[in-house]
Order: sequence, then C-alpha cells, then structure tokens
Amino acid sequence: MTTLTSLEKIYDSMIYDLHSHTNFSDGMLTPSELIVRAKKMGVSTLAITDHDTISAFKHIKIQNDHSINIVPGIEFSTSWKKINIHILGLNFKLNSTALKEGVRFQEKARSQRAIMISEKLDDIGFKRSLDGALRLAKNENIGRPHFAQHLVNIGAVDNIDQAFRKYLGVGKPGDIKSFWASLPQIIKWIKEAEGTAVLAHPKKYKLTRTKLKHLIDDFILAGGQGLEVVSGNQNPETTKDLAKLCIEKKLLASCGSDFHKPGETWAELGNFAKIPSSCIPVWDCW
Repeated sequence: MTTLTSLEKIYDSMIYDLHSHTNFSDGMLTPSELIVRAKKMGVSTLAITDHDTISAFKHIKIQNDHSINIVPGIEFSTSWKKINIHILGLNFKLNSTALKEGVRFQEKARSQRAIMISEKLDDIGFKRSLDGALRLAKNENIGRPHFAQHLVNIGAVDNIDQAFRKYLGVGKPGDIKSFWASLPQIIKWIKEAEGTAVLAHPKKYKLTRTKLKHLIDDFILAGGQGLEVVSGNQNPETTKDLAKLCIEKKLLASCGSDFHKPGETWAELGNFAKIPSSCIPVWDCW
C-alpha cells in the first residue's frame, strides 16, 4: 500500500520545469534536443513556453512516457503601464481556436515591431538588418535577440549583451514600443483554451513592491491564476518574498528555469529550488 509519506517522497523527487525555450523563439536547442536535455537533467514534467508561438509542438509528439511529461505552453508578450511583461499559458488545448487566434495576433505584432526596429537600425548605419534577423529567426517569430545576434555577426558589437546595451535595450534606438495584445485579452485566450495563466518572473520587471502588487492585482482582475514563484537559480530571499505574495493573493505557484541555452548555470533545466510547501503548485489544478 502506498502511504502518504511515500507519496510525499515521490513528489519531492519530481522536478517540474514549466518555463523553457526552443529555437522556435529565442532558445538555442531544437524541441527534440530540449527534451533530451531535460531528461538528462532529471526533469519529470517540462513545459515548452516559446515566445508568442506554439510552433515547437508541430515537431514533437505530445505523448507522456515514463521518463518525461510534456506540457503545452507559451510565453505571451504584453505590456502593463508601458512596461513589457510576460504571461505564461500552461497546459492548454493545442487545437484551441482562441489560442491560435492569439498566436496569429502576436506574430503580426512581432512583424510590425521588427520592421520598425530595422528602420531605426538602418538610420544609424546598420543596413539590411531585417534580412539578417529574419535569417536567424528562420523567417518566423522574429524578436530583438535575433537583431542582437545579427549585430554580433556583422561585428558591430562583441556580444548580445552589448547589442542590447548600445542599440536594443530600454531607451535605445531599437527600443520600439510593441503592438502586443492587452493583458486581459491574453488571459482570455489562455483560459478559453482551458489553460492556466501565470505571471512570469515577477521580479525581473524591477518594480517597486507597491507597483508589483498593483500589477498582480490587475493580473488577477483580468483572470490570472498563477505566479511564477521560482524562476531559475534565484536568490532564496526572492523566493520567500514571492511565495508570501502568492499566498497573500491566493494564486497558484509555478516554477521554471527559463532555459534558453546550455552554459547558463542560472537558468539550467531543473536547476532551481522547490516551490515552498506553503504554496499550492499550479499542477495541482490539472
């Protein structure tokens, strides 16, 4: 007979990584390579959450075996009070009409922004930057990291971080305000697809605690259900603080590496702390 204690031990040994990226957005690995690495790192449940696209799922079979459970996911871009934020959609129906509508809307927004970024870069001497970025993005789901890599490739900067600091970051020529769907609309798409809407990496927006609480309140008002309490190998005090907010706001707790590529030890698959036991994990509602 399986006792409560043995069930707790089984849960404690499981690793849920509900935030990762493939080369269909700004990650380095193919979907298959990502899954192989996740298995190697001991991940039991993996959500692939590419930016504004679900294209990765066309290249893998969502079939759960004894080694890993793959959860459909997406990381939607939006803004709140002129601040770019990200909403994770988790465990939704991949064939949802609402979700597909959301993806189409965001793809169009990305294309419009890419054209405007390229125009700004052209103005300061980096001609045909759109062509270079599109090649790197394989003509789909283009984003600022593709422009950053293009600037590295042509020798304009030494690395991607420098590209953002000089040309693409906040207040720089390539910092183009987006055409993203609104926060309520994005949450509506996720919920209509029977998914769970989670506010991604809350501390990365560098908001004061008062503003962060206002963001969470607006997120909840729009129908949001979860908070990413653990994002990568973050400071334990950050985890404690977010867990406290999660409980206070009666949200479900999520966790993930935000993996993009090998070599980033702070964002390696499965390499993060457990969700504090005081929180209700998001997967408890699935």
